[in-house]
Amino acid sequence: MQLYKITNNEAKKLYEMIGCDTTGTTILSKKSDLHSIYIKNLHVGAANILKQDALSIGADLAVPSGVIIAKDKYVDAVLVGTTKHLETLSRKELAQPFGLKELAKQLKNFINQKSYKTKIMGIVNANDDSFFKNSRFKGNDAIKRIEQMIEDGADIIDLGGVSSRPGSLKVPPKEELERLRPILDLIGKEKLYEKVDFSLDSYEPIPLRYALDNGFKIVNDITGLENDEVCKLSKEYNAQVVIMHMQNDPENMQKEPAYENVILEIDEFFKQRIKKAHSFGVEDIVLDVGIGFGKTLEHNLTLLKNLEHFKHFGYELLIGASRKSMINAVVESSIEQRVPGTLAIHLKSIENGASIIRCHDVKEHFQAIKLNEAINTAKIH
Repeated sequence: MQLYKITNNEAKKLYEMIGCDTTGTTILSKKSDLHSIYIKNLHVGAANILKQDALSIGADLAVPSGVIIAKDKYVDAVLVGTTKHLETLSRKELAQPFGLKELAKQLKNFINQKSYKTKIMGIVNANDDSFFKNSRFKGNDAIKRIEQMIEDGADIIDLGGVSSRPGSLKVPPKEELERLRPILDLIGKEKLYEKVDFSLDSYEPIPLRYALDNGFKIVNDITGLENDEVCKLSKEYNAQVVIMHMQNDPENMQKEPAYENVILEIDEFFKQRIKKAHSFGVEDIVLDVGIGFGKTLEHNLTLLKNLEHFKHFGYELLIGASRKSMINAVVESSIEQRVPGTLAIHLKSIENGASIIRCHDVKEHFQAIKLNEAINTAKIH
């Protein structure tokens, strides 16, 4: 007899390999995935009920001392259980008071999550002040760069005409369009949109409309749909929308950014902006926590570590940390030296739930992601 320790995500394959039937595999898989859910501001009455219900099915709820005598009206707690446990609680708590009905609904969102194919979004800039000079191209040179990125494995090309690095200033929409127009015209003329999906990194309706008229399918909005006109335009063209979080604006976003709880505050931001998108009929949504956009190093690290949390919204997650200064804050490095750090961040982001990776170095990412996928899908012998 020999023992063989496996990871949680290998369990389903192993059940199939040893000959479990389909029903058994499904049931056992739900018992193999362990979750820890942090619940903030839970009514003490709900905490006592949920604690007993969790224990009764083999799960548990970590609560502060004094809960049983209702020392405080609201408490923080941590629910620990498998997918099977959470499914049971999401039904059981629907009939309970103290806000447990709403908690039950939210639990369903945490356990019924979609999986998406990983996609690489290559970066091309038409402006002269983007933070990485090697991403700047004009006219035919931009087209050659785009074609190279497609050959290297890009699924999406993200074109931008305005810098959003810390301290950058706004640019008039007409000037933004003039920077982009030669490239947009060539993309439309050569029908490159038939080879790859195109995204415009903009929050201005004028350049966005021109791009959408030239085959672009994605609106990458760093303001997270702040402008109603962008919402209307996205609906008109049935475009996919990337809702990114940013505290303040590029000009001042890195001047002492602060959060009481960065995860919960960005969660609330997404909740409100998704609601706004839906009110305009926009349904095809991607979420981006905005690494480096109004965040300290600790905020960025916390978001990357807890990225899976945001999957409960049911949308794809985009991460863009390519060559960003947070890498230099951990390991001293110039922009040109940050490819290894970028790959480390992006591979970890994929592990934690991201499916769209925005990067400057497509070829390197394609290779790293393919190797990572090969490891994750290796057969158990």
